[in-house]
Amino acid sequence: MSEWALFIAVFLACAVEAVEATTIVLAAGTARDWRSAFLGMTTGLIVLAVIIAVAGPAITFLPIDALRLVVGGLLLVFGLQWLRKAILRSSGYKALHDEDKIFQASLAEARSAARGGKGGVRDWYAFTLSFKGVLLEGLEVVFIVLTFGTIQNKVGTASLAAVVAVVLVAVAGFAVRKPLARVPENTMKFVVGVMLTSFGIFWGAEGAGATWPGADVILFALIPFVAVVCFVLVAILRRRNRSRAEALVSVGAGSVGASEAAVSASGVAEGSVDTTAATVGQAGSAEPPVRRTAGQRLAAFGNFWYDFIIGDDWRVTAGIVVSFVLTAWLSAAGVTSWWLVPVAVLVLLPFSLARLVRH
Repeated sequence: MSEWALFIAVFLACAVEAVEATTIVLAAGTARDWRSAFLGMTTGLIVLAVIIAVAGPAITFLPIDALRLVVGGLLLVFGLQWLRKAILRSSGYKALHDEDKIFQASLAEARSAARGGKGGVRDWYAFTLSFKGVLLEGLEVVFIVLTFGTIQNKVGTASLAAVVAVVLVAVAGFAVRKPLARVPENTMKFVVGVMLTSFGIFWGAEGAGATWPGADVILFALIPFVAVVCFVLVAILRRRNRSRAEALVSVGAGSVGASEAAVSASGVAEGSVDTTAATVGQAGSAEPPVRRTAGQRLAAFGNFWYDFIIGDDWRVTAGIVVSFVLTAWLSAAGVTSWWLVPVAVLVLLPFSLARLVRH
């Protein structure tokens, strides 16, 4: 993998996360208190730096095959999640990701929250909102930098790409004091999803013992392979969505019924609805936030790591693990097995999409 390919892959992935984190910090500062928001952002960045300082050297002690296997699996989990959402948005089954709407929703929620300081922080809500936003989005940046950089032995290049992406997005966001709504984030997520999935296939199969024909050159075939699969799925779902919309509208009684039918047809199935509308509804309420118990906080912490490692569909993760096990078994038996993980992705992606759009 060349220096430029690594730089571009990490830059795009980190830019997407930086846009979302910047939107949260801007909302906290605009609606509440800029000093507290900046303090929360700075604290989050310090925690992320500590994580990199601790986890970076620790990762280098892992056997390279084990590292490739774990990283490949996680990249596949992330990549397939991003691809599912990008495909659903491109085909009309899911609302496009709108940073401006998210910003307005976060702004309204921040304004409705109770005010008050704590421990020298003038506005505790602004501090915690910025801190959590930067930390949660930053964890994915840290993961991308450490995994891509360590496996390629180019942590410096990966770190530089991440820093450039974060700085550019942050400067642009704070310069105009608005979310980066014009950034083609959905397109970026589609591209990054394709790249994460492709590298996940490559490193996961390698870690399981498979030998790729052409070594690193196979990436020039894997990336187009994943992209073509996604474009085909988008075309199929668009046609299906359009046919359903026409059928529902044709049987709708009157203009109201037709409108409701069209809206219903363009919505997504259970489990894939965009949370923007729900967030706006919650933000519009003037009720103070409910204080969570220690048990609820522990459960939320566990849910975060479950989503981070397992993803939003455990069946896909289970399928990835099974494909790795079979690849390792075939490789140990001397059977060519590099094809197995790509075939698993070819099956798992349509399978998970079918579950989401099924009524």
